[in-house]
Amino acid sequence: MLWGGMLQLSIPVRAVAALGVLAAATPGLAKAPLYQWVQYTSTGLEARAIVEPESLCPALVIDNKQTGMTARSEPGPNYPIRVCFASVPLSAKIASLAGKALPLPKPHPERILLVGDTGCRISSGAVQDCNDREAWPFAKGSALEAGLKPDLVIHLGDFDYREAPCPLNNLGCVGSPFGDKWPVWRQDFFEPARPLLESTPFIFVRGNHEECDRGGKGWSRTLDPYPSVSADGCLSLGEPFAIDLGGPKLVVMDVASAPELRASPRLVDVYRKQFRNVARLAPSGPVWLALHRPIWASGVYILGLNIGDNKTLAEAGRNDIPANVDALLSGHIHTFQIMSYKEDLPIQIVSGNGGDELHTSAPSDPVGMVIDGVTVTVGSAAPGIFGFAMLDREPGGWRVTNYDMNAQPRNICHMNGRKLICDLRVEAKTK
Repeated sequence: MLWGGMLQLSIPVRAVAALGVLAAATPGLAKAPLYQWVQYTSTGLEARAIVEPESLCPALVIDNKQTGMTARSEPGPNYPIRVCFASVPLSAKIASLAGKALPLPKPHPERILLVGDTGCRISSGAVQDCNDREAWPFAKGSALEAGLKPDLVIHLGDFDYREAPCPLNNLGCVGSPFGDKWPVWRQDFFEPARPLLESTPFIFVRGNHEECDRGGKGWSRTLDPYPSVSADGCLSLGEPFAIDLGGPKLVVMDVASAPELRASPRLVDVYRKQFRNVARLAPSGPVWLALHRPIWASGVYILGLNIGDNKTLAEAGRNDIPANVDALLSGHIHTFQIMSYKEDLPIQIVSGNGGDELHTSAPSDPVGMVIDGVTVTVGSAAPGIFGFAMLDREPGGWRVTNYDMNAQPRNICHMNGRKLICDLRVEAKTK
């Protein structure tokens, strides 16, 4: 009965209690997402959102038309969240979730941010001060990067680094979660990356920290560009897929499990087929490959061995990387490097200095190095400096700038096809 504008119902107390239990177990109304973003996937462009477990997936509005979102993953062990997704046409002009605008990609991006290896390391062998914005500067960097207004972010992998408990009495990481759990993914990536997620579309590349026996469940639930495999599953290996950036085409490869020090015959065959598939995915025009592990790069020499190149990918790709591939975009080594070679190979860019403990002994000048039989002829590097790289279109190619975490340029090079020129004056000013 309606009295004085209020509806009063006569419901037994037991029924009220039962309804309360049902409401707790069943998603209710859609609430504002905890996080929302836009990313390229193997099937096109998607909007994604993370909501509380009691919330329905929110409605997505594209060009003033409302459409529903589907649950990619439901709440489960260690993941009390619902992850939602919906396809977004590349022709879309505007899109929003819960009244908040979503960043849509430009068909011809002029400014592309490269960042990688952003999580905070807590392992049995090393402990970072995750509670210190300078010692672990990903949050600081994310805000600076968003302020530079990139058209696109390519995250080159390794998001989840908190694999062990913080040691007792260590104030630098006290209170930190660990393991393949939502609190880790939230602290290691989603919260510090919020400024970028809210302002810029993404391409996500899988790193070795997102392998199935490490952070694979969180990766599969949230960022994986491939269709979800199961409620708590993990795709062991994804096939390459192409994204048209209005020249070049970018081909994303999953090389998370490619052994470095010794070639795996089985995986050499797998990746050789994938390199050959690049020619099918992008038969003409300039092509870039985004793959977490670099092929010919250098992190550190230990007992005469270069740690940083990849024997498996080198054997698979040396004769099968198509001639129209101009650049390899990678992380994995915690430094910045850019190199071209005496051999007719793509330029290698490494941008793995986004937050995790740095490889301070990486070479400061790669020119003249011989890496797995390949000679570096032009290059630039910045070991021991946190940062990120920006690719800006310029006449005839791209300007590549490595920035530090104060958004100051440290290295500037220019790419034109497989030709590389580096401005050594920038390095001299900052040494």
